Amino acid sequence: MTDSTTAVTLSIFRHLFTSVAEEMGVTLGRAAYSPNIKERLDFSCAVFLGDGRMLAQAAHIPVHLGAMPASVQAAIHTCAPFQSGDVVIVNDPYQGGNHLPDITLVSPVFIEHTVNPDFFVASRAHHADVGGMSPGSMPLSTELFQEGIIIPPIKLVEAGKRNEAVWQLILRNVRTPQEREGDLAAQLAAHAIGEKRLHEISTRYGLDDVWHHANALIDYANKMTRAAIQMMPNGRYTFTDYLDNDDINPIAIQATITIDEAEMIVNFTGTGTAVTGNLNAVPAIVHSAVAYCLRCVALVLLNTDLPMNEGAFAPVTTHIPPGSLLDPHPPHAVAAGNVETSQRIVDVVFGALAQALPNLIPAASQGTMNNLTFGGTYPNTTHQFAYYETIGGGAGAGPHADGASGVHVHMSNTLNTPIEALEHTYPLRLETYSLRQNSGGKGQHRGGDGLVRAIRFLSPVSVTVTSERHQKQPYGLQSGSPGERGKNILIQNGDETEIPSKITLNLKTGDMLRLETPGGGGWGKPQE
Repeated sequence: MTDSTTAVTLSIFRHLFTSVAEEMGVTLGRAAYSPNIKERLDFSCAVFLGDGRMLAQAAHIPVHLGAMPASVQAAIHTCAPFQSGDVVIVNDPYQGGNHLPDITLVSPVFIEHTVNPDFFVASRAHHADVGGMSPGSMPLSTELFQEGIIIPPIKLVEAGKRNEAVWQLILRNVRTPQEREGDLAAQLAAHAIGEKRLHEISTRYGLDDVWHHANALIDYANKMTRAAIQMMPNGRYTFTDYLDNDDINPIAIQATITIDEAEMIVNFTGTGTAVTGNLNAVPAIVHSAVAYCLRCVALVLLNTDLPMNEGAFAPVTTHIPPGSLLDPHPPHAVAAGNVETSQRIVDVVFGALAQALPNLIPAASQGTMNNLTFGGTYPNTTHQFAYYETIGGGAGAGPHADGASGVHVHMSNTLNTPIEALEHTYPLRLETYSLRQNSGGKGQHRGGDGLVRAIRFLSPVSVTVTSERHQKQPYGLQSGSPGERGKNILIQNGDETEIPSKITLNLKTGDMLRLETPGGGGWGKPQE
């Protein structure tokens, strides 16, 4: 094969690189222990060049993948030099992570060179418990130290030998060490597969040709993203939306998007300052949300699929005020920033882009991941359990169709946990799992309906709920109506009590929790 690059060879290498990340994901999902990773597929995998530029990613979790380059750069900055068989582990949000339950592994891959890696493979998985002040490690925290074990970039495996001291330190600081051990081992297995496939590709085509096409793909993504931006009208577009926070004092997130030919600037000046709670989000999450929105728009404008790599980030400049909600100083709590604030950033960016592209951008989706964590002790044993899940809702309607009902939206791309798996693994019974009828906003196209998920606990548990859109509804567009707000209800002895969007509860055997998730906004004026 020659060094010349054609559309055919570019397509071949694009799918080769993507297939490495996809197969890593298949391995991780099959080998994992926890339902959150095995059933809900709450993980992501990606491939990077040896200098840390993202080359390819699987179609996994948007909030993971756009932020993962920060983890690879942190690993390079902190842990180099590398040798074959090294694996770096990190979850520190202020050193390349996004929130503590998301543990990232980064492995160098050496093909021909022995001093500097030729590639990196990386995986990020949401572990159902990493310690902290409440089971599930998504507490209503006020500082990072309350959220779980903090792991700076450090070599978990060095030259093929696992660092047993680090391994045991991690397991000693979690409630479910056997489950964590299995999930971490699954991530290591995924990395072994990724490294093997990169060796096979490089052997077949030659490393120089592989690098040539890798750089060509990054350049192609850059050019295509710029072409999409050029199709948008030049101008400045500002939009503001709000997080519930404590249900009394909403937090503003504001974005001003400037389109100037093939360049886009997204300025978050006007966003509120960092809060004492856990809704703060580190800049990697902001970059991830902005990249996701731009990619969605580019796919429609260009009517073609685009490779997601370093080149797709190049045409965008993001300005985030230091000390704000989106760039907090350590040790601000950040557990919910990854899951809730990321969703509102998407709502704000799309709200601004809707002014430039009114006949393309959909109305707001549910705008929350409806995070539910619980934990306790299995009946008649001393073994602890901890569980985490996000719950779908309504998608916003668009100019051509109604919004989908009962789905995970935007920055979450997970599945639900099947009822059978949930009831088999934990002492509980799922009493209701259904669509929340008529919760989507009215319009020429209706917003999707949310979900109703009611769980009866069959043993005492500590439960934490972190949800949003209980105060300000998901907005409609082009005269469409907003979606219904979310609602959380505690049922004890037959009595129903509406509870706040963010709360920790100690529940008894027989108590039931019902989450009614928001609907999506409607699009267009409702027809009679």
